[in-house]
Amino acid sequence: MPAHFGEIDNNQQDTAPTGWYHDVTVIAVSYITDREAIARYLPSGFEPTSVPVITVYYCCNKQVDWLAGHGYNMIGVNASVIFKGKDETLEGSYSLAIWENLTDPILRGREVQGIPKVFADIPDHSERLGTLATNASHFGHKIVDLSIKNLTALSAQEITAMMQSQLGKDHPMACRYLPNIGMSGAALNEVTTFPSESFHREVFVGEGEVDWHSLTWQQNPTQFHIVNAIAALPIISYLPSVVTKGSVNLTLTERPTRVLKV
Repeated sequence: MPAHFGEIDNNQQDTAPTGWYHDVTVIAVSYITDREAIARYLPSGFEPTSVPVITVYYCCNKQVDWLAGHGYNMIGVNASVIFKGKDETLEGSYSLAIWENLTDPILRGREVQGIPKVFADIPDHSERLGTLATNASHFGHKIVDLSIKNLTALSAQEITAMMQSQLGKDHPMACRYLPNIGMSGAALNEVTTFPSESFHREVFVGEGEVDWHSLTWQQNPTQFHIVNAIAALPIISYLPSVVTKGSVNLTLTERPTRVLKV
């Protein structure tokens, strides 16, 4: 961002911006992949979990506080990992890539949190005959199709149990990388974690499916290698997929975004 203009003047806003996303619908499809195949994309300090899981997730974000109520869509890819750092060991997820359809969160996420974000066209999800579906594309060429069907609603007790099962594993991590001027070597290369907190009003479990599209340089010159690498990760078996509806807080004062020591 153009730093010479200074920071955003919060006095121009009705209230100070928060990290709240008040209306979020998530479709998350997970599958077991090959441990060695995913390990090649993890930086130093990371290793895949004993059962290596890829999660492809879509978020339809509405009523975003820091965007003055505007929203955007995203599709991300996480790998289940264990981080063994200098001072701590964390179990969580490593962000391989996130596609978003709005520049503002792409810049903010990359610069402030170190999340590897790129642009794509991502429509709001559709719902037809009990199937929820969405996709991402760039330059008119499909990147990925994502869908879930045969949904079953969870009870309040089941939702609580699901959230309890994730305690101690809610450590989203990424690599904040900036190349040197001229693209030779790294000006900055560090591992970050960026906690958030989700509140689910509704949760559904179903059968998910992911269809990655192989691309050429001519079709997607800046992203084809990313898409093809993820597409090459084998889908050994699908796990139960979920749809959640609720809200998310990305700014936790007690667990701020921070750099991890490798």
